[in-house]
Amino acid sequence: MPEFHRIDTGVSRLRAAVEGDGPLVVMVHGFPESWYSWRHQIGPVAAAGYRVAAIDVRGYGGSDKPYPIDAYSMEALTGDVVGVVETLAPGEKAILMGHDWGAPIVWNTAFTRPDRISAVAGLSVPFTGVPTRPFTDIFREAFTSKGIFFYQDWFQKVGPPEAEAEGDVRDFLRKFYFGIAGEAPKGSWPLKGVDSTLLDGMMDPGVMPEWLSPADLDYYVEEFERSGFRGPINRYRNHERDFEWLQGFKGRKLDQPSLLIGGDKDPAFTGFGRIADPGALMREHATDLRGVHILEGCGHWTQQERPAETTALLLDWLRGL
Repeated sequence: MPEFHRIDTGVSRLRAAVEGDGPLVVMVHGFPESWYSWRHQIGPVAAAGYRVAAIDVRGYGGSDKPYPIDAYSMEALTGDVVGVVETLAPGEKAILMGHDWGAPIVWNTAFTRPDRISAVAGLSVPFTGVPTRPFTDIFREAFTSKGIFFYQDWFQKVGPPEAEAEGDVRDFLRKFYFGIAGEAPKGSWPLKGVDSTLLDGMMDPGVMPEWLSPADLDYYVEEFERSGFRGPINRYRNHERDFEWLQGFKGRKLDQPSLLIGGDKDPAFTGFGRIADPGALMREHATDLRGVHILEGCGHWTQQERPAETTALLLDWLRGL
């Protein structure tokens, strides 16, 4: 079992589940999850000869939860990851793995701090380089301007999204997790009007898929009942700030060995029209992409829905570094 460490990054204090000895591997989760989303990978990667640190991102679980929106910028969160590396592996480089929001966090940590990161793997979200416009512009053009609800536009409102999620945490998590899982039928993440809330029309799954046991759901519910949702949702309120920060890295490419894993039912690949070849897209911005694996029938929760396959792919990639 991993041990919990409280890591002082110099700016924030983060909780990390740490196991093993050897080169450092930092695992970064997405929304709305925690270190626990990596529960199937921590032990096997540690057993392969690595020191694994699966963190709670700032705003989640046992980590600091600052109030200001700008405390959740990409610059701040990549700084947290670098702080973990400098604390647990001073003077050394680390390997990063990230899922969902954790993928852009690790991609951009490696991209902006190649002096501290030796290799990087992303799940669900490919690396697409320095943005040419803020993501808010993209989703408002694709959805909001057409009167269609998009959850990230809903998250720009400060207060109502938190109140909805925190009103019944178990109900929120069940519907959110199921809505973009591989088992979800069409319509479980409904098309609806721009004035809707996130939960409007969301399908109640009844029984959750086998990959998320009652005990697993209980753990997530307890974490979010303690921590709330302001910090996690604040991440979505930094698109313009992130855009401005990344403009300083124009002309750079991601040069470290990289890996991409996703599911063919993951809306990260289909929400704006299916990406025909995620590998080709990434290779425009990454010079050493060593594998692209799209898991058939897998939804958004890659390493939880397909733990054995994901772990095997990560270990095979690690062996080749």
